[in-house]
Amino acid sequence: MVTPWEQLNRRIVACRRCPRLRDHCRQVAIEKRRAYRDQDYWGKPVPNFGDPEGRLLIVGLAPAAHGANRTGRMFTGDRSGEWLYQALFKAGFANQLHSESPDDGLQLVDCAITATCHCAPPDNKPTPDEIEACREWFAQTVDLLPVKVFVALGGIGWRTVIDEARRREWWPGPLPKFGHAAEVELGDGRTLLGSFHPSQQNTFTGRLTEPMLDAVFARARVLLECEPKAKRGSAAPRRDKSRDSR
Repeated sequence: MVTPWEQLNRRIVACRRCPRLRDHCRQVAIEKRRAYRDQDYWGKPVPNFGDPEGRLLIVGLAPAAHGANRTGRMFTGDRSGEWLYQALFKAGFANQLHSESPDDGLQLVDCAITATCHCAPPDNKPTPDEIEACREWFAQTVDLLPVKVFVALGGIGWRTVIDEARRREWWPGPLPKFGHAAEVELGDGRTLLGSFHPSQQNTFTGRLTEPMLDAVFARARVLLECEPKAKRGSAAPRRDKSRDSR
């Protein structure tokens, strides 16, 4: 029997809404990077990854051209993924440190990963229309998961969460300022945490360090451990209309 989580991922992979992105993904899969010339690239929209009952939802920007667009799994096969999964392992959200290929045994625990865009964009820059075209997949992901903590990797992921929170009336105010370790209390006991993206641009320059990334997921762990156990495992309400009580 196909689960709702699997059905959603199949619809994501079959999406053809953004011709520019689809063409780019296919072209990268044909040209390849020299180091991976003997590998078959995924070259399609990359589905969500992780625990379908996860209370922690990580929101990235988009698949890397020679990372997830090659392997078919979020944050797999590139340096960003090495940083992310190491931090998740330390915080108890992953069963291992490494993420090399979809068959490497990696499993997430109480955690799932999605993206603002599910196709690799040229220069890592999706257009506003492409972001909007992918919004439905993010909304359906939030519908399915009992999310209590969002971690946005970068400013675009941060805006993606806030825009969806506004639609669900979890956040009635203006866009809060993004920053590393920024924290926003959303409606109905949900929390948004911000983190610099573990891209090479940030990690090579020292803008993001391992202790900084570890601290964000340690905070996510604390927030989840504070949640009453009676609520764990309950499904997220569809189109929740509760308001932030602040």
